[in-house]
Amino acid sequence: MLDPLSWGARLASALVYPRTLDDFVGLVAPLRSRRAHHAEVVLVRRETYDTVTLVLRPGPHFPAHRAGQHTALTLEIDGVRRTRVFSIASAEPRAGERHRTIELTIRARPSGLVTPRLTGRDARALREGDIVELGAPRGDFVLGTPVPDRLLLVSGGSGITPVMAMLRTLVARRHRGEVVFLTWAKSPRDTLFRAELDAIAKAAPLTCPGLRIAVVHGPMSEGDLAARVPDLASWEVFACGPSGMLDVVRADLRKHGDLTKLHTEQFSAPTRPPAPEGEGGEVTFARSGKTAEGRGPILPMAEGAGLRPKHGCRIGICHTCVCRKVSGTTRDTATGALSTDGDVDIRICTSEPVGPVVVDL
Repeated sequence: MLDPLSWGARLASALVYPRTLDDFVGLVAPLRSRRAHHAEVVLVRRETYDTVTLVLRPGPHFPAHRAGQHTALTLEIDGVRRTRVFSIASAEPRAGERHRTIELTIRARPSGLVTPRLTGRDARALREGDIVELGAPRGDFVLGTPVPDRLLLVSGGSGITPVMAMLRTLVARRHRGEVVFLTWAKSPRDTLFRAELDAIAKAAPLTCPGLRIAVVHGPMSEGDLAARVPDLASWEVFACGPSGMLDVVRADLRKHGDLTKLHTEQFSAPTRPPAPEGEGGEVTFARSGKTAEGRGPILPMAEGAGLRPKHGCRIGICHTCVCRKVSGTTRDTATGALSTDGDVDIRICTSEPVGPVVVDL
C-alpha cells in the first residue's frame, strides 16, 4: 500500500523534478501510468490458515501474462518499500479481455518480513482498495505452443500456484489432450484450492475429458511418479515445489522417464556450494563511491554499505537486482560459474566477488 507520507514525498519529488507527463499521471491516476505498473486490491480471500489470495485489478497497460509466469509485488510495510516475487495463479487472459484481474496466492513464511504481514488475520498490510506496484510478468516456465498431447503437472506446497494457472488455462480452453495434475501437501489443512480441484475433476468429463487430478498428503517419495503415471517417458512434465521435491522428480525421470521433457520452477533458494576458503574480495560501488569487503552475494554487501539497490526474490529468479559489473571476477552462487568479463550485467543477489570488483551502483 502506498501511504499518505509516500504520496507526499512522491508529489514533492515530481514538483521538483517534473520530467514527463507520466510522472504526474502516476501521481493522480497510478493505474493509468505507463512507466510503472500498479494494481488495485479488489479482494483478499483466505485459502488456508496461513495462506491468502490477493485478487488484483491491474491498470490497462499491464501486459498479459502467460500461465506459469511470476510478477514482483511492491508495497510499503512500516514505511519501507518491500518487493517480493509471486507466481500468478490465475488463468491466462483471453485475447482482447478487458477489466481483467490477476490472482496471487501467498503463503506465510514464518521467518519472512512480508508474507506474514500479507497473510495474518490482524494488522494485515493490504486491504481492498489499496494500490500496489507490480512488475511486468516474467519467466519461461510456461506451456509451449502447441500444448503437448500428454502433460504432467506436478507441485508441492505453495508451488501449486504456477501449475494451477496452467490448469485453469487448460480448463478455460477446454483442452482435449491428456493432463495429469498431481499435488503434494503436508496435510488436508495445508492443501490449497481443494474445493476448486474437486469441482474441476467433477466437471472434467464435459470440459477436459483427458484430465486426472490427485491430491497426495505427506512427502513425495522416489518412485511415486512412476507408480501414478505409467509410461512416464511419454509425458511433458512441469514441476514446481521445494528443492527436495524437485530432486525426487528428477530421480524418477532419470530412472523411468525423459529428463529432457522436464520443466521446473523453484520458489526457494537452491543449495549453494560453499565458496572456496579465502575467496571474497573488495567491491567498489562506482556511482556512490562506497566500498565493501567480504564474502557472499554482493547485494547484502551493498546494503551493509548503506545502499538501497532494487531487489526482489534474492534468489536469482526475478532479475530485479541486475546491475552492470564494470570490472572484476564474480561467481554465481547458484551455479558456481565464474564471470570474468567486464561491462556485463550480473544479478547481485547471486553474484559474489572473487577478488576486487567494481559495480555501477
